[in-house]
Amino acid sequence: MPAVKILFLSQRVPYPPNRGDKISTWRLIDRLRQDHEVEVIAFAHDEADKQGAQDLRKMGFETTVIPLNQKLRKLLALPLLFTSKALTLGVFGSSQLQAEVDKRLEWADAAYAFSSSMGAFLVGRGLPWVMHFAELDSDKWKQYAASKPFPLSAIYRREWRTLLAYERKLAADTVSNVFCTPLEQDIFEEQIPGCPSLVLRNGVDLEYFQPQPDKTERAHLVFTGVMDYYPNVDGCVHFVHEVFPLIRAQMPDCRFTIVGSRPTAQIQQLAEVGGVSVTGFVEDIRTYLGQATISVAPLRIARGIQNKVLEAMSSGLPVVGTTSATQGVEGQAGRDFLLADSVEDQAAAILGLLRDPTEAKALGQRGRRFVEQNYNWAETLKPLDGVLDQLNQQS
Repeated sequence: MPAVKILFLSQRVPYPPNRGDKISTWRLIDRLRQDHEVEVIAFAHDEADKQGAQDLRKMGFETTVIPLNQKLRKLLALPLLFTSKALTLGVFGSSQLQAEVDKRLEWADAAYAFSSSMGAFLVGRGLPWVMHFAELDSDKWKQYAASKPFPLSAIYRREWRTLLAYERKLAADTVSNVFCTPLEQDIFEEQIPGCPSLVLRNGVDLEYFQPQPDKTERAHLVFTGVMDYYPNVDGCVHFVHEVFPLIRAQMPDCRFTIVGSRPTAQIQQLAEVGGVSVTGFVEDIRTYLGQATISVAPLRIARGIQNKVLEAMSSGLPVVGTTSATQGVEGQAGRDFLLADSVEDQAAAILGLLRDPTEAKALGQRGRRFVEQNYNWAETLKPLDGVLDQLNQQS
C-alpha cells in the first residue's frame, strides 16, 4: 500500500499515554506512522498537554494544538439549550481548530477523527475520513438521563437526542465508523443502520503491566481512573458508602485506595471514611496495583472498554466488576473476572476472594492469560490495515 498522508484529529493531545483516550490515540498514531505520514491536530486542556505536544514533535509528529478551557467552554455553551444543537458541540467547537484543519485539506489524503466531537471539523470537507467513536456519546447521555432526577434528566435526555442526530450526520459522511467493542457497534447499527462500521479493540501493554510478587497485605482494594470523570466518581462514591461498609464489617482491616488524577471534592471527601485513601495524580499506577490484592470496578454507567480492567488483569490482579464496567471485555465472568452488580453481591464476591487467597491468585492468573491471548496491541490493531486500504482507495 502506498503511503497515505493522514490528518489525525484528537480531543486531547495523544501523549503521554496516561489515561484511557490517550492510550488509544497514542497507539493509533504510533501504528499509523509505521507506513504513513501523520499530522496531529488536538486540543490542549492543560500545560501537560502542551508538553505532550512538544514530545510528539520531538518524535517526528507535526503537531498543532489549540488551547481549550473546558470549564469555561461549558458555561459558554449553555445558550445552546435554547437551540437544536448539542451542548457537547458548543464545548468543543472551535473556529481556530477548523481553520487549522482547512489549511491542510490540500496536503492530506485522508483524515482520522478520534471522538465524535472532532468529526464536526471534517464533515462536508470532501476528504475521505474515519470516525473513531471513543464511546457512543449519545448512548452515554441516555444512561446519564436514566440515572438523574429532574431537571438534570431532562437536560441529559436532550443531549442524548441531539447527539444521536449529530452522530447520524457523521456516520453518513465517513468511510468507516470505528468502535472499541462489539456491543457499541451493535447499538450503533441498531440506531444508525446502513452505515459502514467495524470493531477495533483496545489493547493493553503486556510488558508494562506485569504480574507483581505475592502481596504482603491480605485485604487491600484498588480503583484506578481519572477522578473527575462522572462514571468514575459515581461508581466510587456508591462503592464507599454502600459496599465498603459491608466488607469492613467482616474485615475491619480492609483498605480501599482510589488512584487517579483530578479527584473532585466529592472524591477527596471519601478519604475521611475509615480505610479509604485518595492519591490524586501518581507517576506510576503500577505501584498501587502491585500493593493491592483486588481491583474493583464498581461503575454503574459505562460504555466502551475499561482500560482500568485490562490493566489490572494484565497485572495479575483479580478483578471484581459490574456489568457496566466489564461488558466491553470479551471474557467469561467467573473465569477471567468476577461479575457482581448489587451491593450485596459485590461485597460477597470481594469477601470471598479475600478469604481465599489461593482462588484470588488463580483468578488473577487466568485474567492475565486472557488478556495475553486477546488484548495484545499488535493483534487488536490489525483491522486498522483494512481501514487504511479503504482510505487509500478513496483518496
